Amino acid sequence: MFEFIRTHQKLMQILLAIVIVPSFVFVGVQGYDSMGDSATTLAKVDGKPVTQQEFDNALRRQLDQYRQRFGEQFNQKMFDTPEFRQSVLDNLIAQRAVSSEVARGHLTVSNAALQKAILDSIQDIPGMITPEGKVDIERYRAMLANNSGLTPEGFEQTMRHDMAVQQLVSGIQATAFAPRTVTKLVTDLTEQERDVQELAMPLQQFVANVKVTDEMVKAYYDKNAKQYALPEQARIEYVVLDAKAIEGQVTVSDDEVAAFYKANQARYTAPEERRASHILVAVNKDAKAADKAAAKAKAEAILADLKKAPGSFAQVAKAKSEDPGSAEQGGDLGVIEKGSLVPSVEQSIFALKQGEISNVVESEFGYHVITVTSLKPAVIKPMDEVKTEIAADLRKQKAGKKYSEVVETFTNTVYEQADSLKPVADKLGLKIETAENVTRTPAAGAAPAPYNNAKFLTALFADDAVKNKRNTEAVEVAPSTLVSGRIVEFKPASQKPLADVAAEIRQRVTAEEAMKAAKAAGEAKLAALKKADDATGFSPVQAVSRAKAEGMPPAVARAVLKADTSKLPAYVGVELPGMGYGIYRISKVHQPAAADEARLASAREQIGNIVAQQDMLNYVEVLKEKAKVKILRPVTETKADGAQ
Repeated sequence: MFEFIRTHQKLMQILLAIVIVPSFVFVGVQGYDSMGDSATTLAKVDGKPVTQQEFDNALRRQLDQYRQRFGEQFNQKMFDTPEFRQSVLDNLIAQRAVSSEVARGHLTVSNAALQKAILDSIQDIPGMITPEGKVDIERYRAMLANNSGLTPEGFEQTMRHDMAVQQLVSGIQATAFAPRTVTKLVTDLTEQERDVQELAMPLQQFVANVKVTDEMVKAYYDKNAKQYALPEQARIEYVVLDAKAIEGQVTVSDDEVAAFYKANQARYTAPEERRASHILVAVNKDAKAADKAAAKAKAEAILADLKKAPGSFAQVAKAKSEDPGSAEQGGDLGVIEKGSLVPSVEQSIFALKQGEISNVVESEFGYHVITVTSLKPAVIKPMDEVKTEIAADLRKQKAGKKYSEVVETFTNTVYEQADSLKPVADKLGLKIETAENVTRTPAAGAAPAPYNNAKFLTALFADDAVKNKRNTEAVEVAPSTLVSGRIVEFKPASQKPLADVAAEIRQRVTAEEAMKAAKAAGEAKLAALKKADDATGFSPVQAVSRAKAEGMPPAVARAVLKADTSKLPAYVGVELPGMGYGIYRISKVHQPAAADEARLASAREQIGNIVAQQDMLNYVEVLKEKAKVKILRPVTETKADGAQ
């Protein structure tokens, strides 16, 4: 059952990534092959590279997702493990393997299915669908640009691919089922309870008897040298040229602000706002002339009554309007935007004064009587109110223009006066920044920094730059952002001195030796108890099941629930890393009552889902073999927390 649960957890990660972002799955990989490919290629799938940059981006995305999920409880060091980094690479490999199968099988979706999926995904976004039921193309395009940077064509291509992947997933999972006998067996095992007692042998009991010598410390240090390795590091200086860096160097006069305000008053004008109500006498536009005449006469009669009592418009609308969408609201149509209503009705609304009632207005829906319930005239914001905003916009414009003008100066100066960044900083009014412990590899998950860029770091750690401490060329690390840097101090790869880590090693060796002693004593006690039962020293009885194991470490729960109970009492021993050794006495097994049909049906569905997920895991392994996956370089040395 625990294996079922672990498989389910794995597949939930897979399916979330498969359907939501086409980057999924955890998979095993073949051996390393370091020959014949680019130094930035980590793996190849179907002959196509998975690059270091793709891996770094995926690692950052994964860390960002965990950071958002856990908030203040997020601890980045938890993810600085070889296993986590390998899982990120495995996800990328699996994504490529599935994508290759989709392409190989020519899987696609029809235009109609794609259009329906897109409409379903955007129909609840305010303003995205016009009153006529059509997509507002400009809003659709703007939304995609703001949220993903994609064009409609790019978004549709991505969505078509994801839907094709979902077709593949659904086809595999739909074949899975859970036999009734398996369902009953799993249900019984899940609900079975065992009476358990614990005899703990805490690690601390054995620490006092451990003697750690200097030779043992040195042996551990030599055996685990990689733990204490320090990568090559550098202390650097760098300067950044971007619009923000020179924004403070430009000024904006009051006259410039006033001129801009005068030339762009439309930007600072709140448009007129009209709210209207109507009463509709509905008639089909293809109705007979007599029916139309009758409807118009009814509308004329309503109008005549309203002229006698204009204040009753809402009550009359509730009683007589045949527009189901507005009648209950007293005919209220809300605030009217131009282009949102049929022309004849809209023209009438924008011709009325507040409180005025229109004559009968004909449209394709019938005959309307209309009133404007509120009217706010257009208002121009005073210049004093928008002066700061205008000045900021003008300052950005000037900074952007100046940036374009000084790019060549920046580039030439860092190259021609390569022994220092001071000349370019003085010439352009830039600030020289410093950074410590910088390495050749961008720090994945680190706070954004201009120097944390693969292209810049490659230039920074070039042989000439390291040896002669010369400026790098001007490197574009982002749109309209140039960086140049130089190494001030370089530290080659080294190892922490034994003296610096001896105390830490002594603690580790002490714990390891104490653990060995606890295990030896525990195994001896366990052998004796199996020969002669003795409950002396054990804790009170605790009922344990697969659904109820509160306070019990998972390793203990698994051992207790897997133990052979054909002869009672039964004993199991469990090594608990960092805690000691535990012996567990199982004195009684309680079989569950017969499960009712509803519980069996629920369990059958859950087990069927798990079986389907395992089938998908197995299928991904097959796809990897078809794609001839090769791992060219390990990723275990990439830091997840940015520590250098």
